[in-house]
Amino acid sequence: MRVVAKFGGTSLGSGDRIERAADTVAKAVTEGHEIAVVVSAMGSTTDDLLDEITFSAEDSDRAEIVSMGERISVRMLKAALSARGVDAKFVEPGSEDWPIITDEYGEVDVESTMARADQLASELDDVVPVITGFLAQTIDGKVTTLGRGGSDTTAVMLGKFMDADEVVIVTDVEGVMTGDPRVVEGARNVARITVDELRNLSFRGAEVVAPSALSYKDQDLTVRVVHYQHGDLLAGGTLIEGEFENLIDMQEERLACLTVAGRALRNRPGILAELAQALRGADINIDAVASGMDSVTFYVNEDVAEEAEFVLHEKVIDDDTLSSVTVEDEFAIIRVTGGELPNRPGIILDIVQPISEAGINIHDIITSATSVAIIVAWDDREETLEIVQDQEF
Repeated sequence: MRVVAKFGGTSLGSGDRIERAADTVAKAVTEGHEIAVVVSAMGSTTDDLLDEITFSAEDSDRAEIVSMGERISVRMLKAALSARGVDAKFVEPGSEDWPIITDEYGEVDVESTMARADQLASELDDVVPVITGFLAQTIDGKVTTLGRGGSDTTAVMLGKFMDADEVVIVTDVEGVMTGDPRVVEGARNVARITVDELRNLSFRGAEVVAPSALSYKDQDLTVRVVHYQHGDLLAGGTLIEGEFENLIDMQEERLACLTVAGRALRNRPGILAELAQALRGADINIDAVASGMDSVTFYVNEDVAEEAEFVLHEKVIDDDTLSSVTVEDEFAIIRVTGGELPNRPGIILDIVQPISEAGINIHDIITSATSVAIIVAWDDREETLEIVQDQEF
């Protein structure tokens, strides 16, 4: 099996942890696997170096300075592997076989990187490359970086371009957890999670795998997250499944819009849950929800709108802080889903402006971490879909 293993800063945070990482890699090599290793800077080295740049520095100088953390890590781990009889070499920007090439702004040159990664992969029978994460270089040799979470990006990118069977992210948590174990008592490991689920969690603060890395994961590449104390690269942890695809989708059923108004709803803990629970009790599915200062709007299939109105009206009658419920029908919803949406400043404008210029009124727009839902009149749905499909996401 061909594996790209990425060791994060915490998993290399001390001499003992570097020894443990070397033992883990050596075990996999002894079992006959082809291993490439990507490493982050030890502990908080990169942050510490950034904190010390109190002067005005050009981007090229800054990149060279922060690269020192990863450069130390590859030398330490390479030496530890050599001490275990593993034929290893460190690979860093400036090396003859350095794989990741970008332009001066850090955009990956895919063609050059694929060719170099393929060449590096051809040597895995003979040597374990220990590669600096986070870093890249231009074609003329200037050091650049891949941004926050860049070591994860390095690992998954190389896993894809080196035709690896699996990428293993070695970190300080036992895979993806049901909640933050530092906050939630009883948090446990999730054995499997989809790319879509994890990207949404990542963009909302879950620090497991960098969102930018997951854009390189395809259906054929397994990605696993394991704890650095686990000792086995090929078992345990959380398996990340599937691939993230850009998708533009239009729901075929007509929707109705039910709006419940009330005084200071935003100050009513649990009111959204109460209204949603009432609809659930009537077996009515909620397709989308939008909230304002003094109202909550539910979108449901038009054929259950009358029943939904009755259910919500009962809640209005029973609650003095609720004023009324209104219903509109004949709406359509078009969803844009894409892994890179959160990294695109102005993406909402890019979506809605051409719709506006076509004279189509947007009734509502609802966003999540990686998707945008546009709600328009039913009769405008086909034109809206065509406009959105013409955009590049």
